[in-house]
Amino acid sequence: MGYRQITGAALAGAIFPAAARAHVSEQGFVLLLPTDIYIAAGVGCVVLTVLLTVFLPVRAIHGLFRPIALFRMRPRGRAITGLLSTLLLFWLIREGFRGPHDPLSNPLPLVIWTLWWLALVSLQGLLGNLWSWLNPWLVPVLWLRRQLGLRTLIHLPRAVLGWGAVLGYLAFYAFLLADLAPSDPDHLARVILIYWLAMLMGGLILGPRWLLRGEAITVLMRSYARLGLFGRKGARAAMGLWGWQVLRQPVPGYAAAVFMLILLGSGSFDGLNETFWWFGLLGLNPLEFPGRSAVVASSIWGLLLANAALIAIYAGTVALGLRLAGQRGLGRFFRLFAPSILPIALGYHIAHYLTVFLVDGQYVLKMMNDPLRNGAELLGMDHYHVTTGFLQTESTVRLIWLTQAGAVVVGHVVAILLAHALALRAFETPRRAVLSQLPLSIFMVAYTFFGLWLLASPRGM
Repeated sequence: MGYRQITGAALAGAIFPAAARAHVSEQGFVLLLPTDIYIAAGVGCVVLTVLLTVFLPVRAIHGLFRPIALFRMRPRGRAITGLLSTLLLFWLIREGFRGPHDPLSNPLPLVIWTLWWLALVSLQGLLGNLWSWLNPWLVPVLWLRRQLGLRTLIHLPRAVLGWGAVLGYLAFYAFLLADLAPSDPDHLARVILIYWLAMLMGGLILGPRWLLRGEAITVLMRSYARLGLFGRKGARAAMGLWGWQVLRQPVPGYAAAVFMLILLGSGSFDGLNETFWWFGLLGLNPLEFPGRSAVVASSIWGLLLANAALIAIYAGTVALGLRLAGQRGLGRFFRLFAPSILPIALGYHIAHYLTVFLVDGQYVLKMMNDPLRNGAELLGMDHYHVTTGFLQTESTVRLIWLTQAGAVVVGHVVAILLAHALALRAFETPRRAVLSQLPLSIFMVAYTFFGLWLLASPRGM
């Protein structure tokens, strides 16, 4: 089937303006792509990776994730960058209350939904723990505790703190999907201020551990930091294949494992709930969308059901793998293999929001050109007009879709390799490791197809 012969594939799956920019814009772009060919090629790459894990020597698998030491680390200045990050956040909140009401002009929604949610989360997983330099709670909590002489008033077990992060992330995603105006500057400023104060009180009452294990945003960033190319090996900085740090860290607890799974489940549902298929399931006409108020309840219960289904399927594949390998201990292996889901979640996050970033990133540049609205032309973009023309030409659209599909496929390839490396360390023989991974590998191949189908599916809203 040739490119010019495709007559019906809709792209909204490659564009997602409604979901991504925290649902600011209500627009869609339709283009024609041989998505059946791309999906088949992507799934084929993942299947080939599965076969390679069967035949590659154990030494080769371990060698893939062996990091290279770079230079001695001297982590200084984090207090300064953390303080600057806190001050920036409060300036953004102020702009949310006092600045332009248009979310495409106000710095708060642009920074939160474009620079943080779209860009920084992706860079955190690709590069490493950037959030440790930008956390807007750590410096205030440590300073206040020191000045007030506070001690931890309530000592919660680590597992309990972790479940707080799970609930917090589900609440964050429910806000993203179901709130009527998540990008309204005044509304967003109020929500962020309340959340910041609540987490600050949590850090003062429950101790700094709350900020590392119970605060959902920090746990999100720390989870993706496990994947980064750059990390620490002893006292030195090191670089390795995405996921190398997972192999050097202890097995996560149940709450942390579930958190990693809901990163994927929530992101997948974020794409699914915009498809024509989902609208048909709800009995709505996607071409005559009645408004977000009509899908608030379905967005919330759909989010919860999608995550519950993913956790159940993942647990089932791990249990079946253990049975094939003649091994017991579902709880331990449920937690052991959970980090291998992270590359899939990150790959889909990048793919899901790529085109939105290409459009809304232009609004960010225009905002940065005159952040104080005093006539400054810091970037010389006063007469620049935001364009979506690159979404209307064959060459750029094909490049964008291939980049999105590539992010999904690479995420699955890394996930399969990482899961196999974890299995080789956990099982006594390579044969048992391979047997334990067969159901999980089949699940990942199927999820590759599902992810690429989501990107290519017609979308409403």
